[in-house]
Parts: sequence; structure tokens; C-alpha cells
Amino acid sequence: MTPTRFSPSFVLAGCLALAAPLAGAQPALKIGEINSYKALPQNLTPYRQGWLLAQEEINAAGGVLGGRKLETVFRDDNANPGEAVRIAEELLTREKVEVLTGVTLSHVGLALADFAKQKKTFFLASGPLSDKVVWDNGNRYTYRLRSGTYALSASVVEEAAKLRKKRWALIYPNYEYGQAAVAAFKENLKTLQPDVEFVAEQAPPLGKIDAGSVVQAIGDAKPDAIFNVMFGADLTKLAREGHTRGLFKGREVVSLLTGEPEYLDPLRDDAPEGWIVTGYPYTSIATPEHQAFIDAYRKKYNDYPRLNSVVGYATVKALAAGIQKAGSTDTEKLIAAFKGLEFSTPFGPAMFRPQDNQSTMGIYVGRTTLKNGKGVMPTGTYIDGSKLQPDEALIRKLRNPS
Repeated sequence: MTPTRFSPSFVLAGCLALAAPLAGAQPALKIGEINSYKALPQNLTPYRQGWLLAQEEINAAGGVLGGRKLETVFRDDNANPGEAVRIAEELLTREKVEVLTGVTLSHVGLALADFAKQKKTFFLASGPLSDKVVWDNGNRYTYRLRSGTYALSASVVEEAAKLRKKRWALIYPNYEYGQAAVAAFKENLKTLQPDVEFVAEQAPPLGKIDAGSVVQAIGDAKPDAIFNVMFGADLTKLAREGHTRGLFKGREVVSLLTGEPEYLDPLRDDAPEGWIVTGYPYTSIATPEHQAFIDAYRKKYNDYPRLNSVVGYATVKALAAGIQKAGSTDTEKLIAAFKGLEFSTPFGPAMFRPQDNQSTMGIYVGRTTLKNGKGVMPTGTYIDGSKLQPDEALIRKLRNPS
């Protein structure tokens, strides 16, 4: 059989025809996301679901930068700052991600903020609550989406002052987040109610609360009201032991984070009733932005969102808005674009404050109740994050101590 011969022009035309579809496709824009997935599954499973929903929506709308689809490389930091830094280095050098983001735990957030500064690379911290991420240890490379410890405490202090309770007890985890939350609460409540007294403090190690002894010590102090900062498994133990021993009977309780479904759901019918809390009243938020989000979330996952679903979703929306505004993933262009950047969240519009790189996504405050054998935060008042910050002079001093 005589071999078939093709002219060089025919071969070239065929190669060009095969290459044409590939030439039109732009490479994915890779995002490196670092978080404590194994340590905090109740928080980070919904967080990742919210993240992927937003990514799917953005890609379906054409992606960013003229057609680049977002692709996320998720990595687990094992709740360890050193591991997080090692992974960040690997994501940049081996995976070739163009943006770093993520983090829930404060000590990990502080480590990655420092890494971003040392490596001169952009970092969007999605959820660490320590304000040192943007204030004391803040730097031009690091932005934060979720409101921090000071804002959380400030969001409930007016309601606390309205109670007109003089003797307060304090319960908080003994690390930076808990200490800072209590310090901010004390400072702000003293301003509104100068005669207030703090008659007892219990600060067990995170994850190691001896609920019996804590409840006994607080009860012995005979406070009029309690400010609680415990969360997760520690909150579950505290709420159950306190209910059993009658600690909360006849006493007002103000509690950070407790109104989030992540923390109410595990308590079931042991959930506290009537506590003033920060959280997420997802059944009663009727804004167009939230309705669109919750409808899409339920359709995709056949489940209701948690607060961390909102955080994950809003982080991706903010990233996409910032990259689009910058027209690039170049670090310096991203830094400039995120200054004053406006973006959408399920809670409504928000922006990144130029003075400290903190977003203004706000906080819901309400009271807990039991419904159908389950703890819920049925309604809440939304407070914009821009209204929950300390004096501008203090922020400037914290960010520039010299």
C-alpha cells in the first residue's frame, strides 16, 4: 500500500484547527485557601459550601479578567500556625496560586498575616476574630472580611447596658480572642454604665473547660448577669451544666457567637432561652441579597446556611470584585484595588476600610429561643460593621505604634 502523503500546508492547517479552541481558553485563576477543616468541621463544612456556591456563580457569569474561571486549592492547616505557613509557601511556589486567603483560628491568622508581610504577597483573611490581624500586627498586604473581637463585643454592649445589671460575671476561653473580647466588653460597658462591677472571672483553656467548677465558681459570686465568650464544645458543656445547676435561672446572659446555627444546633433542646447573642437569624432576613443567597444555597445543598456559609460566600465575592477592579492579581494592584473596595454580601453591601483593611460586613444581635425542640435565633437587628469600630486615633496608633 502506498503511504498517504500530506502537503505541509495541509498539516499546518490541521494543527491550527486543533489548536484554535485551546488558544481561546484562558487559564484558571488559582486561589490558595488555608483553613482548619479537620479541627472545626461544624464551621468549615458550611464555609466551604458557601465558598463553592459563590465560585460556581462567578464562573457561570463568565469568571474574572475577561473570562478566567476561579479555581480553589483547599488545604488544611491542622489548626497549627507553623503548618499554615509551610502550606502557604507550598501553595505559592508549587501550586502557583495567585492569591492567598482563608483562616478561621486567630493564631493561624496572625501567622499568615506575618507571612504575607514577609513575602510581600496579598492575603485576604476570611474569618479570624483577633483584631491584631488588622490592627496591632496589621500590614498593607493583609485584609480581613469578618468583623473582629472588638466589633462583636461592641455590638452587644448597648443591650447589656439597657439591662441595668450592676454585678457581672465573665466566662471566656483563656487565649487572645477571649481575653480581647472581655477587655472590650468591660471598657465599653464601663463607659455606658460607670457603676458596673465585675465580680467573677472564669477563663478555662480553650477546649478544656471543667464546666462543673466554672458553673460553681460563677454561682458562688452571685452575679446579676453573665457575659459569656465560650463557643463550640466548651459552650455546649457550659450551657448544659449551667442549665442543670440553675446558674442561668433569673439571670440575664449576654453571649458572643451563641446565636450562630453552628453552635446552637449541637445543643438541641438544651439550647439556652432568652440569651442576648450575636448570630445569624437566617429565617427572618428578608433582603433581596439574602433571599437570593438562601434560595441558591438550599437548591444546591438541600440544607439551610450557617453563618460560616455566609463568610465563605462573601469572601469569594470580595476576591472576585477586588481582582476585577485591579485588572490583575499583581500584589500591588490588589492592595490598591481593595482600599475602599465595595462588594456584595448576603447581608447587603460592604466595603474594605482604607484606614485598617477591615471590611464593614456587620453583625446580627438578637435573643435565643427554643422552637420545635431546637435552639434558634429567630430575629435580630443588623449593625453595620462601620458603626462598631473604636476611635480612628486608636486604630492609627495600633497600626503605627512608633
